[in-house]
Amino acid sequence: MKTKEVKSVFILLLTAAIWGFAFVAQRVGMQHVGAFTFNGVRFALGSMSLLPVIYFFNKKNNEKKDEIIENEESEQKANLKTTIKSGVIAGSILFIAASLQQIGLIYTTAGKAGFITSLYIVLVPILGIFLKQKTHITTWIGALTAVVGLYFLSINESLTIEFGDFLEIIGAFFWAIHIQLIDKFVKNVDAIKLSSIQFATCSIFSLITAFIIEDVNIAGISNAIIPILYGGIMSAGVAYTLQAIGQKHAKPSHAAIALSMEAVFAAIGGILLLSETLPLRGYLGCALMMVGMLITQTENFGKSKVAKAD
Repeated sequence: MKTKEVKSVFILLLTAAIWGFAFVAQRVGMQHVGAFTFNGVRFALGSMSLLPVIYFFNKKNNEKKDEIIENEESEQKANLKTTIKSGVIAGSILFIAASLQQIGLIYTTAGKAGFITSLYIVLVPILGIFLKQKTHITTWIGALTAVVGLYFLSINESLTIEFGDFLEIIGAFFWAIHIQLIDKFVKNVDAIKLSSIQFATCSIFSLITAFIIEDVNIAGISNAIIPILYGGIMSAGVAYTLQAIGQKHAKPSHAAIALSMEAVFAAIGGILLLSETLPLRGYLGCALMMVGMLITQTENFGKSKVAKAD
């Protein structure tokens, strides 16, 4: 493996760790504020944290331009319109996915939420069938393995599923839809600008909902400021930038495996910081889900490009 590839894998592992431990921050934050308040402030910070990155890349790109294109202004306006439209659509789906995840965390553990959310890795190629995208046999093998794992993780002996786990499962479908949308949009617009706008959209929807159904107050936000800062700046701004950097030189298979470790870090964070535990069948379920997620990515071996997810 080349030096650049090794560095990229470690960068992506760091990204996965930041995202994984964000589940812990999300649970802790809701001890002081409601789910929509937490997401509203968190994604507002996430959107703003990307503005310096956008400024830096714009400045860098402007310095590289030697000639001024005559119709550059009109092209920029058209591109901005497309970026805003794409960001609002992606942000609307992000709002649904993030809300389901955040509310689900009230009723389930950070570790379980991390693994169930990571089902999007399996669901993305399955949803791709409806978009006429090619699906390999390993996708179905991996999906079946992950479903068996989900059974051991979430279905109890009375054959019922916990409410929080149920919300996380529905959320995983919306995360998969969100990734498919991002994959489509980034082909036409700047990924970081798109991300900033979608975060802003999600924040606006979350805050509107919060003011309607929750008790939004400065004291609660102040008490939850550290988890909110982590979820907004680290999980959104820093981790997204690291993902963009890491995927430049990492092979698709390596990138997918590294990012899928998000679920493992969520479980580790839950155990170390929240003293969460699972029964033996729960750990078996986590293991099977991880195996299933990795199986679905085996078709990426040998490919040279990675589609940016989020």
